[in-house]
Amino acid sequence: MHFPVNIPLGKSYIPIHFICETLAYIIGYRYYSYLRSKTNDPISTDHRLLIFIGAAAGAFLGSHIVGIFENPPLLVHFDPVYFLGNKTIVGGMLGGLIGVELTKKLLKIKVSSGDLMVYPLILAMIIGRTGCFLAGLDDGTFGIPSKLPWAINFGEGIPRHPTNLYEILFWIILWIALKTIEKYRHLANGARFKIFLSAYLLFRFMIEFIKPDYFFSFGLSVIQLVCLAGILYYYKVFLYPSKLIKPYA
Repeated sequence: MHFPVNIPLGKSYIPIHFICETLAYIIGYRYYSYLRSKTNDPISTDHRLLIFIGAAAGAFLGSHIVGIFENPPLLVHFDPVYFLGNKTIVGGMLGGLIGVELTKKLLKIKVSSGDLMVYPLILAMIIGRTGCFLAGLDDGTFGIPSKLPWAINFGEGIPRHPTNLYEILFWIILWIALKTIEKYRHLANGARFKIFLSAYLLFRFMIEFIKPDYFFSFGLSVIQLVCLAGILYYYKVFLYPSKLIKPYA
């Protein structure tokens, strides 16, 4: 396979990453709509729309703010183009979480709005990360050089950890794990989303060690510091899992 993988269009081409990212949004939303149609959603359609707007605004700001701090030395070149050109999923998820919580507080909604989004988000992430993998070096989500038998040459002649594929595998395992838990246990309100996000933050914290990030002198990157902040926010998930996952009565 030659990277990046693109779709020819006359004398030009369509980036496969763009296609996968677009499909991630479309298919993820359609899957969410399907699940909602099969669920007795306690949140009205109007309030759901406002929550989506809050999530989108928070995700946009969070992804770009964390993105521009991923490589602190480059901040001297900060401008609007640099701001818009740098984004990260971790910042987007935590920014979206803040946007949702603020919106729900204004609307006085106390039930979970995230549980219904978990499986559509996982599906969207799998599709999106497939695009990241096919984009090769252009995407910047590859890992450090490796001599492991499954290391991949993304076009520069250096075998690297396919960290985007590791993430796809993580999402598949998480999906299966959640489905298995739900089959034999009762999840409390909001538990599915808390497990989803806290598990991802822990995964990203660990996987960053094999990515060519900017690391501070104390050995952590900006992404890892943001992940730690999110993990601390969800500390109860790790300390008191029995409050989230309970046997059926």
